[in-house]
Amino acid sequence: MHLSRIPAGMRYYVGAEARLRRKVEDTAMSVFNRWSYEEIATPAVDYYAPFEQGMGVAEAQRSFRFTDQDGCMLTLRPDVTSSVARAAATLLSDVPRPLRLSYVASVFKQQCQTSAEWRRENTQLGCELIGDGADAADLEILLVAVEILQQLGLRNSFCITLNHIEIFNGLAEQFSLDSTAREDVRRLIDSRAIPELKHFSNNGLSSTFAELVHLRGKRDVLHDAQRLVSNSRSEAALSELAELWEALERKGLADSFEIDLGDLSRLDYYTALSFKVFVNGAGTRVGGGGRYDRLISSFGRSEPAVGFVLSLDALTDVLANTGNQLISFKQ
Repeated sequence: MHLSRIPAGMRYYVGAEARLRRKVEDTAMSVFNRWSYEEIATPAVDYYAPFEQGMGVAEAQRSFRFTDQDGCMLTLRPDVTSSVARAAATLLSDVPRPLRLSYVASVFKQQCQTSAEWRRENTQLGCELIGDGADAADLEILLVAVEILQQLGLRNSFCITLNHIEIFNGLAEQFSLDSTAREDVRRLIDSRAIPELKHFSNNGLSSTFAELVHLRGKRDVLHDAQRLVSNSRSEAALSELAELWEALERKGLADSFEIDLGDLSRLDYYTALSFKVFVNGAGTRVGGGGRYDRLISSFGRSEPAVGFVLSLDALTDVLANTGNQLISFKQ
């Protein structure tokens, strides 16, 4: 062991970068405060089971796990949303809804998903809107994310891609995919692995999902998708996305958004809208979120919820590399 080295996936921030990182954090938290999101801090060490239940087995197993003295499996927090969902169902169960909660917290994962996503410790800036299932709640979450990115001086440098998990779920049901095949297809779509998708011989499946991978753009994407689906579940999801897109157009924000029906979340808890945030120069996504209406029921209370996270570390790196020292911030 070399005492002068730190583990892979970790890093120091010193001097100007440390100050920039704090400015990014302060800017995001001030936006959350203006939207009336109350700050919450969750434990860095927790039981493993809630994350396996919330994130799904494959994602939860990327966490750092160890055994407590009583034999219980513990983990360094791999996800904040699951922790906040439990707090909403227990500690905050009597607080009037909707709940608006925000946080800055590190998450830890021992296995990197890709070479571009190399961090094993990642500090997340996030918020959750709990107890409101209306379309306006989805729009609010997107507007909060946009405001943070604009306040960081990234007005013309970011894109938020939208999807709806029920489009895929409806197609999986239409083609009678079992749980194993469903997960295989989801993984192949998310990685854009078209040749592998064509190995599925189910009637019409390979061509349908291969086309889905290519459906990215503006409003026209939704019209193109209509000819691929013949089930009410997917059709309803497309209608919801269309209504959300119209709301974004009315806000004059369509240039900052795209629809990407081939971009599926790896997290099991999303139930409807899902989205990812990309910034020029980052090399990979810098955030994401969506609606997770069934997650909180895992902890004893059923209620709708939607939220997102941004990577403090990725945003700091982008701003530092582009020479943006937050001079353009609105005060």
